Amino acid sequence: MKILIVEDEVKTVQSLKKGLEEHQMSVEYAYDGQSGKQLAESGNYDVIVSDVVMPKMTGFELVKHLRTVGIDTPILLLTAMGGTDDKVTGFEAGADDYLVKPFEFKELLMRIRALARRGKEGTTRTILHFADLELNLDAKTCTRSGKKIELTPKEFALTEYLIRNQGRVVSKTEIAEKVWDINFDTGTNVIEVYVSYLRNKLDRPFDKKLIHTMFGLGYVLKEDD
Repeated sequence: MKILIVEDEVKTVQSLKKGLEEHQMSVEYAYDGQSGKQLAESGNYDVIVSDVVMPKMTGFELVKHLRTVGIDTPILLLTAMGGTDDKVTGFEAGADDYLVKPFEFKELLMRIRALARRGKEGTTRTILHFADLELNLDAKTCTRSGKKIELTPKEFALTEYLIRNQGRVVSKTEIAEKVWDINFDTGTNVIEVYVSYLRNKLDRPFDKKLIHTMFGLGYVLKEDD
């Protein structure tokens, strides 16, 4: 497994490199966002681990750039910025997971392995349908009643998960694990924020409501009764 670390703290890079190499991972690294961008564009990595606050280019900017140029390598952001707004910013830029400092190395290792598995498994290229909602996994487009709807990467991933589980109630814990690859934190409202985003885009402009809240249980994608 080949990992790219983008982090400006030398001791952190050395520690992570040593730990990952002990688990048979190949590690390359950069000490600023610009150098990290160049390596990410030229290398073939299984997972990219990046700090957020860095010289020359922030982690948010790095993720957004890589997604814009079509690099879909799973990206894990490491940062001391653990607020909901910060997490939403990272996910909207295109990050796959978010680990708040300080953290235990074994948790980082678990998340890297989970992201690498998901990247290798990939997703069957197809078009998903529910009611008048259509999600093209190849073109990364979403339409409802023929109207194109612009979704951020995380909104797209959440929509895909809801469609694949249409008619079944999915809990916030399940969404956190399957869409974000994170252990559910009862102190964050990131999932509620994203469900609200989707409702504004997928439900509000249309007559029929598709996303329903099952209080105390989670959410379900179904047509109005």
